[in-house]
Amino acid sequence: MNRELQAIKRRFNIIGTSELLDRALSTAVRVAPTDLTVLLQGESGVGKEVFSKVIHSLSPRKHNEFIAVNCGAIPEGTINSELFGHEKGAFTGATSDRKGYFETCNGGTIFLDEIGEMPLDTQAYLLRVLEYGEFMRVGSSKVLKTDVRVIAATNKDLLEQVKKGKFREDLYYRLATVPIRLPALRERPEDIPILARKFAVEFAERYRTEPIRFTPEALDLMLQYRWPGNIRELKNVVERLSVLSEKRDITPEDLLRVVPDMGQPESFSLAVPEREGDSRFDMSEREILYKLLFEMKRDLNALKSLVVELVHKNGLDMPDGTSLPAVVPESEWGSSARPGVQVADYGNLLPARVHEKEEPAAYKPVILHGDPKEAEAEVVEESLSLEEMEKEYIKKALKKHNGRRKDAARELGISERTLYRKIKQYNIDA
Repeated sequence: MNRELQAIKRRFNIIGTSELLDRALSTAVRVAPTDLTVLLQGESGVGKEVFSKVIHSLSPRKHNEFIAVNCGAIPEGTINSELFGHEKGAFTGATSDRKGYFETCNGGTIFLDEIGEMPLDTQAYLLRVLEYGEFMRVGSSKVLKTDVRVIAATNKDLLEQVKKGKFREDLYYRLATVPIRLPALRERPEDIPILARKFAVEFAERYRTEPIRFTPEALDLMLQYRWPGNIRELKNVVERLSVLSEKRDITPEDLLRVVPDMGQPESFSLAVPEREGDSRFDMSEREILYKLLFEMKRDLNALKSLVVELVHKNGLDMPDGTSLPAVVPESEWGSSARPGVQVADYGNLLPARVHEKEEPAAYKPVILHGDPKEAEAEVVEESLSLEEMEKEYIKKALKKHNGRRKDAARELGISERTLYRKIKQYNIDA
């Protein structure tokens, strides 16, 4: 099946190595020889029309008509006439009989794009065609027969449309005999560099220039971007850079000049892929931050238990947090203390203050180790920076797996590409 998929990709110019893409294409190939109705689901620009052509070309109907219809582009008043035809005099301007797409495409395949935009009355006529292969022209009472395979596509949640009363439930289940979900570009980030290079070569040949090249930093920025327009948007960006950029090496600054939104945090991709049971799928970078936060919480709980134990062992009092002042004046703590330190924030972790007449030096020290007489106050500061903790976790994972990045990436729950970028970012010896 792998070789067959590769051959189909070459034939239809489908670029990508993503498992999600291969899964969708594999389903399309399996259903193609049948007459089952297919519903292609996915965002705008993911290649739904290409998949419809794949299904038609691999079906027994491949030598017959294939018609693609954008339901959202046809006015509500004329869509019935476009799809099913009309009789002469059926309405103003109907000066002759006209065949509709379902009549013209008899024996072939019709691709109904933007099916969620279809009016409710047209949906009822379409359901009749799908159930019985029957329809009537506008202005006629004669029932006509047609043998058409329907492939529908939508970028909307049709079930949500059903709940809102904008789409017929019976038509939805009739269309979704075989649903195929096409992944968004941000869900297949490994394909972004491949597609960018392909488009760069294509536009270089078209405009007779040298192909543009993306620096590693520019590719990192492209990988973080959400690409709301998906492949279509990526293609447009590469074309603009191919034409407008004077230099051939594209940097992040060049990208931001063409797509300013690419630098906005809200435009970064935070989507987590849906293959939750598959250990091979790439997780977004925020997952490693979540892991770090959970580890921090566990360490803080352990630290709290340790402090409470030390306080009891050293005979210190544990005050009620409400009895502590919100701010301790500098005059009470000596010049070495920072003014305005908020004590109440630490709650029950703080030892009781001594009597006000005593000097700060009279505090009973907390002895961690060694002879109490020789003990000296020692301040240990640990960085709570997420970047530092992330760096330490990466180092530990690499050390644990003897520098094997693939195993370390799996341990951290991130992709090997993300790990490589982090190693470079933090200058980690690996």
